[in-house]
Formats: sequence, C-alpha cells, structure tokens
Amino acid sequence: MAGRERLPGTYLRRDEMYRLPGLVRYKPRAKYSFSAGIAQTRFLQGLREGKILGVRCPVCGRVYVPPRAYCEYCHVPTSEWVELPGTGTIHTAVISYIGTFRERREKPEIVGVIRLDAPGYKEDGYEFAGLFHRLCGVSEDDVKSGRAIGMRVRPRWRPPEERRGDINDIECFEPVEG
Repeated sequence: MAGRERLPGTYLRRDEMYRLPGLVRYKPRAKYSFSAGIAQTRFLQGLREGKILGVRCPVCGRVYVPPRAYCEYCHVPTSEWVELPGTGTIHTAVISYIGTFRERREKPEIVGVIRLDAPGYKEDGYEFAGLFHRLCGVSEDDVKSGRAIGMRVRPRWRPPEERRGDINDIECFEPVEG
C-alpha cells in the first residue's frame, strides 16, 4: 500500500471473510422483464422491417437515432417519425479482441460509431444521430492507418425471415461502393 493511506478497520483475506460466523452465501435466481418503451419499440419494429427510424424535434429539427421521447436540447416531446436512408460515415473505428460477454476473441471484430445521414446537425459538429455497430468490409489496416474514419457506409440487413426486431437485424455496416 505504498503511497496510499490505510483505512481503519480489520482487513480480511478472502478465505477469512468466508469463514465468518453467520455469513450466508446466496446466489439469487432473479428473472428480469424489460420494456423497451414507446420510442424504442417503434425503432425495433422498424429494424425488423429493414428501416432505420428516428424522431424529429419539432423545435430544433434534430433527428434522434436511437429515438428519444423528448429532445434533450429543447425539452419538448418528439413525435414526428422519420425514416433515414441508413447511409452514414464512420466516425470512430476500433479492432476489438473482446466479445459481447467479455470473452476473448481469437479473430478480432471491427466495430465503430456510424454518423448517420440525419438532418438537424452541423456537418462538422460533434453531436449527431448515430449507432455503434460492427463494420464489415473494413480491414484492420484501414482502422490502423485511419483510412476507415470518414468512410461512407450503409447497413447490410439480415434476410427478412431472420429478423427479430433487434439491433442485430443489421448484420453490419459495409462500405458504399464508389
């Protein structure tokens, strides 16, 4: 504990702690129920249909993706639904060796933030409608060299019969030809 002050109390090793009288070891078998809410439900239904939907603020005109019930700038309800073309630009990209459940991947996955083509934002601003998702057709060298940043992409959709109404209905975002 060099350089750190030791707090008062009795410090126990793990094995000492588990030998304390009255200590109960219990692993709850909790079951959770999650409701996506009105805005997210419509967004997820859109994904099942092969559409990226957002909501527009009636005051400032920003289009939110993923949708929000209220504009975080104007503090008014958002109610106008807008279908986006799905195209966008890679804003950030990384090579990930860690999977969704924190498992180590043998083959890395390339993921990034996609700045979607949505109205209501400054072209060079740091605020935008976007999604964090897998990138396909983008090489590790594209990421390492920085060529991936600014690359135009579009969604690659799962076949309609495989869609479930979740973000994975978009397999990945792939480079737009030309």
